[in-house]
Amino acid sequence: MAASKFKSVDDYIAAQPESARAVLERVRTTIRAALPKAAETISYNMPTYKMGDEAVIHFAAWKKHFSLYPASAKLLAFFKKELAAATINKSTIRFSLAEPVPATLIARIAKYRVKELAERAKKKTPRSD
Repeated sequence: MAASKFKSVDDYIAAQPESARAVLERVRTTIRAALPKAAETISYNMPTYKMGDEAVIHFAAWKKHFSLYPASAKLLAFFKKELAAATINKSTIRFSLAEPVPATLIARIAKYRVKELAERAKKKTPRSD
């Protein structure tokens, strides 16, 4: 899997084991509905959703789980209760492929990431008085 260089999200999902494809399509559909203005692309060889030049969220398939990236400490704290069933490792959120896709939570995380990026951009923009 890692040796392939994916050109599209369709290619990425098609290259995954059949047992994971429906889950990944659900994740994809959820993110696209939550972020209708985001551009869908491949970055770091995984599905990525960008607003402007900023990557908002990525997802990736693994043998027994799928992951969402990146998750800031602030995001993880905000969704702490909802993420209790997920495995967290640094800025990665892992969900089991054997469990139902938490679509509502994924949509909320994607929208939260947009707000995070907007707040960060505001802090970087110099004020003109």
